[in-house]
Amino acid sequence: MIRYNQLLRAPQRSLGRLRPTPWRRNIQRRLESTEAPKEAPKEPVNRFVRDREAVQAHAAKTAELWRKLIVIPPSLILGGLNAWILWKEHWEHWETLPPLEERVQYPWMNIRNKPFPWGDGDKTLL
Repeated sequence: MIRYNQLLRAPQRSLGRLRPTPWRRNIQRRLESTEAPKEAPKEPVNRFVRDREAVQAHAAKTAELWRKLIVIPPSLILGGLNAWILWKEHWEHWETLPPLEERVQYPWMNIRNKPFPWGDGDKTLL
């Protein structure tokens, strides 16, 4: 039968095995602190490499253009459609409400603590 304290110490023992030993820790620290390897000197670019890089740059620009043409217009159309549906629902809701003149004016609805620069605040600027 396994004793209770053995069960409690088992994770500590297994973690102790996973910890790096002091000499291994020093090696890891030295490897992490070394300088990055320097790049090899580039060979002179020939015509083939220049042409290939130009084709790759052109392909990247063209792919970005087509991505914009394929993604942006449909998203604008869907966004506009969503805004139109929400606007329509909003005004359908307003049609069910009583006219503004028949609504009760509670004292807290139009509190004016400070005068507006254009007058009493109940009229628009036009």
